Amino acid sequence: MNITKITARQLQEKLAQGALLIDIRDADEYSHECIEQAVSQPLTGLKPEICNNSPCVIFHCQSGMRTQANMALLAKASAAAAEVYILDGGLNAWKKAGFATVVNKAQPLPLMRQVQIAAGSLVLLGVILGYSVSPWCFLLSGFVGAGLIFAGVSGFCGMAVLLSKCPWNK
Repeated sequence: MNITKITARQLQEKLAQGALLIDIRDADEYSHECIEQAVSQPLTGLKPEICNNSPCVIFHCQSGMRTQANMALLAKASAAAAEVYILDGGLNAWKKAGFATVVNKAQPLPLMRQVQIAAGSLVLLGVILGYSVSPWCFLLSGFVGAGLIFAGVSGFCGMAVLLSKCPWNK
C-alpha cells in the first residue's frame, strides 16, 4: 500500500470530507494537546479495526518523524482503507499553518518532557556540585548519563516509570 504525505491545508480538506484522523502519539501527549477531530490510537497499541469503516485514513504524530519511521506498520494497520496519508510535519505543521488545537492546561507536561527536564537538572546539579563541593558529585551526572544510555538501548526508562507514579501524573 502506498502512503502519501499531505500538508496541513490538505488535511483540513480531507477532514471536511469525512476522513479519519488518527493521532499515534502516546496518550499523555494526546491528552495535553490534540487536533479536535483526531482519534487517539498510540503506536504501541495500534488496532487495525479502527480503520475498517473509513475509506480515507490519515495518521499524525508531533513532528512527523514517528509516522515517517513507522510507515510499514501504519500501512499494515490501515490495509482496509482506500486512501492512506500521513500529515507531513505532524501536529507542529498543523499549528504552524494556523489551525486550532485543543489544549488541556490541566494536564501535566508529556512524560518524556518531564524526563528531559529532570535528567537535565540532575546533570547540571552534578556538574555544579562537582566543581563547588566535591569531585565525587560528578558521579551524579555520570549516573544520569548511564541511565539515559540504558534507556536508549533497552527501551526501558526508569526515570519515566518513577515520574509516571508522581501525583501530578495521575
